[in-house]
Amino acid sequence: MSDTKDRKFTVLFDWFDRTGDGYLTADDLRGMADLFTGLPGGADPGNAEPVREAFASWWRLLEEGDADGDGRVAREEFIDLMKSSVTAPGNFEAAVIRIADAFMRIVDTNGDGSLVFDEYVRMYEGLGIDPSYSGDAFRRLDRDGDGRIGKDEFRTAITEFYLSDDENAPGNWLLGPLVQPA
Repeated sequence: MSDTKDRKFTVLFDWFDRTGDGYLTADDLRGMADLFTGLPGGADPGNAEPVREAFASWWRLLEEGDADGDGRVAREEFIDLMKSSVTAPGNFEAAVIRIADAFMRIVDTNGDGSLVFDEYVRMYEGLGIDPSYSGDAFRRLDRDGDGRIGKDEFRTAITEFYLSDDENAPGNWLLGPLVQPA
């Protein structure tokens, strides 16, 4: 798997596969919504509703591409659907960017419109991402070096993670390194 997007979407699949059974289902995506909305500030209806609706939209896009109609999406199906459907214009905004904008409000615990390092580390911990990667990730995503990841920097990171073919794009560090120890 040498394609950059394949590696990114593999990391994403493994993160979304809450049961570890090698398939994604509607329950896995609801579980991701629960994870996001379970963070401090996530229960606020202005944050929870967009997150839940966007994950439901994301599942509908995956379900439409479920080739055998068994209600589950295997890793390779997921990767193909991410590239062909979820990241398509319109779909990307409705599913991914909508989650990102609500999520930014959730993890911005001091309400200043940006993430400082401590908020970023707490975000990693709360999402079950190895916090040992958070320092490298934060430095890469803080493009202007001001010690904060602003909304535009966060959106840029999200967009790079999902859409960029550039293996060295800083946004690829959103969930840690693309190659992670097993």
